[in-house]
Amino acid sequence: MSERRARTARRARRAPSQHFLRRAVAAELVRDAQVGPDDLVVDLGAGTGRLTAELARAARRVVAVELDPRLAERLRGRWPNVEVVEADAREVELPAEAFRVVANLPFHGTNEILRQLLDDPRVPLARADLVVQWGVAMKRALPWPSTVNGVVWSAWHTTRADRRLPRTAFEPPPSVDAGVLVFERRPQPLVPEELARGYRRFVARGFRLGPRIVRAEPRRLDPHEWAQRYLAATASARPSGSRPPCA
Repeated sequence: MSERRARTARRARRAPSQHFLRRAVAAELVRDAQVGPDDLVVDLGAGTGRLTAELARAARRVVAVELDPRLAERLRGRWPNVEVVEADAREVELPAEAFRVVANLPFHGTNEILRQLLDDPRVPLARADLVVQWGVAMKRALPWPSTVNGVVWSAWHTTRADRRLPRTAFEPPPSVDAGVLVFERRPQPLVPEELARGYRRFVARGFRLGPRIVRAEPRRLDPHEWAQRYLAATASARPSGSRPPCA
């Protein structure tokens, strides 16, 4: 067994209990996400396949990612347009072509999965409809108080909380309510993609040093204000007529 497969198997054995969406709720989520026949959709944490089944009916192609080898095996061969990948959603290789995500995320791995999807704006993610804990949905959807990740991700994606899902929407019910968190790629980014690394460094430094860098309380600035400050800082640091540095 390869080291990667061994690591995947160990994680599957110690994964926390799973909470699967009820079938009617899964169908509603796919409908609300407006998945179309030309879409490539990734289902991260496919579980028993309730979301996968609805996506298979609506999308051109579905990639179902599942860590548990027993669940992954049960998914294989059930739909002609579904590829099943036995892998950790936090580490799986994402498509090189434009894709969407509709997924009931494992609550214990939410932040790592968000970083994988959103940290690098070159990842061709068009839209993600993600079931997460309600507290996480609210934290990410509200512009204030801002966070480093929220500011950086918002340079290339808009964020909103679409709906609240009560515990009864799952089998078995989790201990908290959930929500649908939606990220959509901006038609016009707030910061050019080639400046992504420099922008993250600027935002992290701004949160660390506060008004000394951004002349305001960092958590009170929204993503547009952060982007404006960064672009102004990079413009003032460049010689007249020179091009922006690729960070």
